[in-house]
Amino acid sequence: MEIKVNPAAPESRKAKPSDEAKLGFGKFFTDHMFTMTYSAKTGWDYAEIGPYRPLCLDPTAMCLHYGQEIFEGMKAYRGKSGEIYLFRPQENIRRMNNSATRLCMPTVDPEVFQEAVTELVLLEKDWIPHGRGTSLYIRPTMIATEAALGVHPSSEYLFFIIVGPVGAYYQEGFNPTKIYVSEEYVRSVRGGTGNCKNAGNYAASLYASQIAMGMGYTQVLWLDAIEKKYVEEVGTSNIFFLIGDELVTPPLEGTILPGVTRDSVIQIARHLGRTVSERRISMDEILRAVEAGTLREVFASGTAAVVSPVGQFYYQGKEHLVNDGKTGALTKQLYEEILSIQCGEQEDPFGWRIKISD
Repeated sequence: MEIKVNPAAPESRKAKPSDEAKLGFGKFFTDHMFTMTYSAKTGWDYAEIGPYRPLCLDPTAMCLHYGQEIFEGMKAYRGKSGEIYLFRPQENIRRMNNSATRLCMPTVDPEVFQEAVTELVLLEKDWIPHGRGTSLYIRPTMIATEAALGVHPSSEYLFFIIVGPVGAYYQEGFNPTKIYVSEEYVRSVRGGTGNCKNAGNYAASLYASQIAMGMGYTQVLWLDAIEKKYVEEVGTSNIFFLIGDELVTPPLEGTILPGVTRDSVIQIARHLGRTVSERRISMDEILRAVEAGTLREVFASGTAAVVSPVGQFYYQGKEHLVNDGKTGALTKQLYEEILSIQCGEQEDPFGWRIKISD
């Protein structure tokens, strides 16, 4: 499919952020976006990169009423000599298409998807920041646009991609965060949509997140919906525990997001000779490890923050300290390994890094 490029007029383009230290996350967006429309009669059509602009939706657009909305999070990175890289884009594309299938939405041809990402990033390459730990965030999104009321899959969709420069996701940067274990509210149940990156999952998480933030915690750690006993994931990330010499993360059983960074952490840790277990882990086991002094490190993983150390967690009315509230050695090593691969600073033994520009 040919992608038409309609550049924004020079006089309409935005001023780029002047201070990379103040980028934050999700505050700035570039001058262009990719759009493509779908109808049940003709399939995908009208692929275009054009000026960044508001969307025009009918008040009865089905995404506004029945929640057919999915998205992804990806990044483009600038190397030391100015080269530009993508990191495992095929995995994000595969996951978005899996989300689409689960929500009765059309899939996108992976080649068209990756070409759209590449062309948009290259058009906006001057927006990619230079500082280590910064990147160009890529947000592909699909929404149901059929103008109709009545619960059924939409016959029309809009797929769009926006990009923008970002720094650290958390205000703490790479310093340890504090997480709140939710004992009352749950995120997902088996048979639901917990393994999809859809808007409804995030909407359902907001109430408990507000409680956590009101108590001074950065994120919520969710437990399973049935017994409220087993750890699942953090609000925006997967979770890992270093207990003794075993690195443990909850298994993919349909209730948590199959994170691309999660998989990267597992593969790198095993490549480094670490024992990694994908198994159920209960809060009782974690508390026993705290008491025994064998809970050595806890960290979260995700595209936005890469790897984020956890310094303490709140559970059953009590705060529990992890590694004296400091970033652990393995957490730091994994962060550096992933970042170095993403930015082209070291060899990529896994074939994850894709150079799209010199």
